Amino acid sequence: MDEPSRMSRIGWASTDDLHETVGVCKQREAGAESTPVPEESLARSVFASLGGVVEIGAVNFTGTWKLADVSMGDFLARRGKDLGRLMDGIQEVCRFSALGMAIADELGYLREHEVTPEFLLLWSAGLAGIPEPFEELAEPRVVRRMCRMGADLQLTRFLQDLITAAICAEVEERAAAAQIAEILGIASDLADPSGRNSPESAFRMWRVAHLPGILHPYSEAPESGRAAFRAYDHELERALAPAI
Repeated sequence: MDEPSRMSRIGWASTDDLHETVGVCKQREAGAESTPVPEESLARSVFASLGGVVEIGAVNFTGTWKLADVSMGDFLARRGKDLGRLMDGIQEVCRFSALGMAIADELGYLREHEVTPEFLLLWSAGLAGIPEPFEELAEPRVVRRMCRMGADLQLTRFLQDLITAAICAEVEERAAAAQIAEILGIASDLADPSGRNSPESAFRMWRVAHLPGILHPYSEAPESGRAAFRAYDHELERALAPAI
């Protein structure tokens, strides 16, 4: 992948606009008029966070946390059936068109490519710290920490992106929540089949990481957006009970 494409991937994966403000499902409201969020923006956000989940999963799959042992092609081939179910679920719950779904291929996460320590640093938002010298970023002990933190962060963002897209598509909350819970279960297992991650833990992290900013009295989210997120909080809790 050439450098402009790599920078495009970094930009979409690290942009906070969609994660923090698209929760209102409108880019800007002025009186009775609003501008819908483009499908492309929603799809890029969903597939960027999914890309982090898949890359981290491929590293965890090695059991060594040595990046030289990572084969995205092998990992994707072994988990092909699960990925197929996951992509079908995303298309159904987000109502993405064929063009929206094609963005997953455009970003390139779901095909053979190199997994680098720099991207693991991105997925984990630098929470594990940046070692000195920088070359130690590829050390297995550092990679393992980045994978653990990155899995938590990207699964939480993935859930936010799915809910946002479903709200924008005006999908009925109870049906969508059941589908999202299933999608999140597949994604959690892809990220770490050891059971460390689960849809229940991702939901709890999402609840504290994203809902306060949306439901805060001074939030710019319109009341319709707040109501939709409250509904998803309720319906996801119902779908994941009694594990919550």
